[in-house]
Amino acid sequence: MENAPETPPTPRTLTRRRLIQGVIAAGATASAAAYLYRGSGPVKASLAGSVERLITLNVNGQERHVDVMKQETLAMTLRYKLGLTGTKLGCDRSECGACTVLIDDVPHYSCSVLTHTARNAKITTIEGLAAPDGTLHPVQQAVAAGQAFQCAFCMSGFIMATAGFLKTNPKPTRKELAHGISGNLCRCADYNKILNAMMHASELTERS
Repeated sequence: MENAPETPPTPRTLTRRRLIQGVIAAGATASAAAYLYRGSGPVKASLAGSVERLITLNVNGQERHVDVMKQETLAMTLRYKLGLTGTKLGCDRSECGACTVLIDDVPHYSCSVLTHTARNAKITTIEGLAAPDGTLHPVQQAVAAGQAFQCAFCMSGFIMATAGFLKTNPKPTRKELAHGISGNLCRCADYNKILNAMMHASELTERS
């Protein structure tokens, strides 16, 4: 008895969904293989001019591991990689001060600092300014008591700039303080109330 001819397999139709699933699966496999390879064998030195993407940052007293592109700014990393959205993005070109953070206790516009340059520094954002037990920083206390801001978009930048300035000049005159935080802009132009609150903050800092 002769064997019946085999029926050729029906080709699977390549749909858009299957194509996308295949691309994602292939990408995940390649990514996993890269990490496995990275962890085995001798560590190779980076090529000249290259930048390590997987870095560790000291943010608000914690070691945070993050994947960072070489052109990425600290503001972008803090907001979109680490979820610290208290750091605001306003002008994104070092003019408004809304993104101010402390780097080794010195105020910096984080929109103009490349994340890789801060990897060996101590970074403090508005989320880490209060004491570990939840006690507000004197500047935060003064701002809350004086209701110094209207829309408050610029508030965290002003607080961080003032906190950094008071570390170097804890008993400033009103004119000195105004000059010290003049790199921060307020959309609502409520500078008089802001300065009143920040002068109160200097008094609270002296008492603490």
